[in-house]
Parts: sequence; structure tokens; C-alpha cells
Amino acid sequence: MSDVTQCSRQWDEAGLPAPGSASVAQFWVALEQNGPWGHDAIATAHLPEGIGPALERAISDAGGRLLLIRRPGRHVDTHDTSLSRFCFVAGGLADDPWLLEGSLGDPADLLRIDWRLHIAEGPDAVSQVVPLLEETRDVALLVCANSKRDQCCAVRGRPVAAHASEQHPGRVWECSHTGGHRFAPTAVMLPSGQTYARLTGQTALDAYDAERRREVAASLNSLSHNRGRSVLAPPAQAAEAAVRAESGELALDAFTVEEEDVDRMRVQHRNGRTWRVQVTSCAGPDLKDSCLKQPKPSNYWTVELLD
Repeated sequence: MSDVTQCSRQWDEAGLPAPGSASVAQFWVALEQNGPWGHDAIATAHLPEGIGPALERAISDAGGRLLLIRRPGRHVDTHDTSLSRFCFVAGGLADDPWLLEGSLGDPADLLRIDWRLHIAEGPDAVSQVVPLLEETRDVALLVCANSKRDQCCAVRGRPVAAHASEQHPGRVWECSHTGGHRFAPTAVMLPSGQTYARLTGQTALDAYDAERRREVAASLNSLSHNRGRSVLAPPAQAAEAAVRAESGELALDAFTVEEEDVDRMRVQHRNGRTWRVQVTSCAGPDLKDSCLKQPKPSNYWTVELLD
């Protein structure tokens, strides 16, 4: 694939900011499914019949996001639905993120979870329904690598995942479409739901280490790389990312964001300091937002710190 066809290369060259581009999710569920993924990974993957779409609907209706994951490396296509599958469930994103993990013999077990109720009640409530899911203090790095959705994610994302996995085997996974392939390589951190753009092998490792400290990576604390926390709406993602870059604050739980008006946000640090900001959706140059699509006017968020 030539650079001309790579949507992410065009966005790199245009230098457009990444904040406000994270998929919005109140919680994340990541389920292992090996083999190639189609354009709609969950619908076309070789999960037991009907499980993928049913689980995706249940999770989406409760405000969450379902991803498929696979270990970096060669992916053997298998139709064996009896294989155990690793699973992550991350919740508490707004205040105190937590992460459950475990191997499931039958992914249909996840359909027994009342996602809206049990996620709100916390990790113990989820584990009571599916005891194989146990809480961990470790973290996970999910790098988008869904080539059938967009070539950039595989061409640029898979090498990043492979590099990070060498240092943290079992904690780094390739994942299905997360949104924003124009910013590839992209990643979602669990449990926080913090998302990043334009990763390299080194900054992926930085992101992993920072997540363990419950921080944003210093090397990614910029408008080029910080897409935002998924628990926030896009304008709030952009507002927090701008204040974080300006202040240098790395702690994930340092800020709260409140909407004051249609385009004005109030970002407050836990020490009491407050920033009022104006967030504006701007039209940019014609660019591809996906490799297989035609260029169209781009869109991004700008943030002005008012005080």
C-alpha cells in the first residue's frame, strides 16, 4: 500500500489534532477471537452462531463498547467454537477504573450479565455472574489492527502491537475497529479507557507503563497523540486533553469536566484550580478519513483557554 492511499499518512502530514476523536464508551469488553476479521469484525468472526451480534447489542445498549482481540503474530483461521477465549471487562471509567479478566469456555456466559446494572455496581457484581472473570491490578494495551476495516490499522498497527508484546507478553493485544483509523496506529488502554493516536513501538511501551501508574504517558501528552478518555463526550475529551497538555498534569483522575454552555467547558483539577475553555468543531482540508474512501472536508476540535 502506497503512502498516497494511507489515510493516516495524510492526516499526519496535515498535522491535525487528535483530541475529541475517541469512541465514547462507559465501559469496555474485549473478547478473544483468533483468525482474520471482516469489515464488521463482530458479525463475521467465527464466534458461536448469533453470540457476537447479541453481545454487541447488549453492551452497546448499556453504553459500552465490545471489541474482539487476538494475540499479536500469525492468526490461524479456526471455526472451533469450543476453544476457551480470554476476556477483559473494564468499568468505573468515570472515577475509579477497574479491570476483570479470565478465560471463558463459552462466550454466551457474557449474555447473563446485566451490563447496565452490574457495571454500575462494580467488579464484584460482574464476577458473581461470571466467576471466571477476576479482578486484576494489571493493565492491557489494545492496538487496532483490523485490516478489513482500514489498511492503516494493520500496516501501521500490527508492528506496534508486536513490538510492545515482546516486552509485555499476554498484556498487549491486537483489537478490532476502535474508530479513528485516520490516526493509526491507535490504541485503547484498559482499565482507564484512555485512547492514543499515532503510536510508535516506544510510545506504546510508554503508554503501557503510564497506565500502570494510572497516568497519561508524558511522551503522548500532546494534541497530536492524546485522543481523549472514552468516558467523556468528544468536546469534553478535547477540553481535558488541551488542559492536560497545557498544565503537564499526567494523573488520569486529576480532572473533572463540566459543560457550561454549548461550546464552553469548565475543567477542574482536584486541587481546585479551574480552567474555562471554548471548544469549537472546525472544518479542515479535504482528506481521506478511511483508505478506501474519497477525500472529503476533514473535521477536528480546537480548544481556546479563556482563563
